[in-house]
Parts: sequence; structure tokens; C-alpha cells
Amino acid sequence: MMGMTSAPEIPFKHIAVEGVFRSRKTQLVNVLAQRIGGKVVLDNAGNPYLKDFYNEREGTAFLAQLVFLANRYNQQVRLLQRDLFVDRVICDYLFEKDKIYAYQTLSDDELLVYEKIYGILAERVPKPDLVIYLQISLGSLTRRIAREGDSVEKNISEKYLEDIVEAFDYFFFNYQGAPLLVVKADDIDFGREEDVLDLLDQLRDMKKASLYYVPQSYGGKGPKK
Repeated sequence: MMGMTSAPEIPFKHIAVEGVFRSRKTQLVNVLAQRIGGKVVLDNAGNPYLKDFYNEREGTAFLAQLVFLANRYNQQVRLLQRDLFVDRVICDYLFEKDKIYAYQTLSDDELLVYEKIYGILAERVPKPDLVIYLQISLGSLTRRIAREGDSVEKNISEKYLEDIVEAFDYFFFNYQGAPLLVVKADDIDFGREEDVLDLLDQLRDMKKASLYYVPQSYGGKGPKK
């Protein structure tokens, strides 16, 4: 049985893990909670408009986006009232990432409304003190969808997938809201002991700066500033 790493070794108390869907972010959140301790917070994926959105039904993009925004806001605000005995929170999404999808799917008029609502809500959302971005390529994403995706995901156009991958990379290339660890995650396996231990070492060494980390399984030489 795998042991738990002592929690004080990693100082971050609010960790957000991000990446495109099928990037293994929820798996990583659960592994981190087991190894370093913490309350797991998962994105509320329920959205009655999502299927119609992927089927390109007119008007559903805006409705789907507002549902996601409201669900994530309600969940994040509850974190402000979390149990004082909870030492660490590990979340499988970053609130700000909602904008990535909004700017990919909404019209200019819809974005004006969205931005006003987002601006009001974002003021009350707690900020993480570490963000981990699991960066995967378009090729990795399409292969994972082919192997593991549901019927909705398998109907998503390759152009949309390409746009989302590029948008995530651009967003996190410019992200400055918290210390950021970008993990080259195409082949990383969070069920593999050496990959988990290697990543935990990077977290222990993290300072208030952004790092780009290539796992040892890539033959990488460690993190880069």
C-alpha cells in the first residue's frame, strides 16, 4: 500500500489542477489528496444544455456557459466557508478557466453580457496559491477521446478541439494569478509510482514562480523557469 507523504512538506493550501478534458486532472487531484492530504473539490459537470451545445443547437452555447459559471461560482464560494479543520483544498478546475470556453463559443454580444456577470461573481471567488496545468497535445487529446470518450465527446469537431488546446496553452502562457507548474502530461501516468513521486518532488521545490516540468518518463531534465 502506498504511504502518505507528510502534508507540511508541501506548503500550498489551495491547489487548482487544470487542463483540457481528458487531461487526467481529476485523477491527479485524487492522487494528491491521498499523498499529501486535502479536501477534494470536483467540477460540477452537470449541465442540461451541454449535449445541445455540442450538437450546435442555436442559442445553447450561452445558456451552457451561464450554467457552468453559476455552478462553479456556487461551489467556489462555499470554499470560503469551509471547515476550519480542513488543512488543504485540491480542486480539479480553476474558476478563471471558464473564460477560455466562453471566448471560444460565445458571440460578441453574448460576451458583453457574460463579462458583466463574470466580473461581479469573480470578486468573491477564493484564489488558489498554486495552479498545476496538465498540458497535452491535440494528438493526445484525440487519441484519448477515441479510446475513452463518450458519444458526445466523439462528435466534437477536430477544429474545436484544436482551438481549445491552443486556447488553454495561450491562457496559461500568460497566467499570473498564482504560482504555476506546467506539466508536460501527454505520457505521464499517475498510476505509476515513479511519475507520482517525481511530481511530488517538483511540488516540494516550487517557489512563487512559474515552472515548466518535463517528467522523467520523457527523458526530461527536470523543471524549467
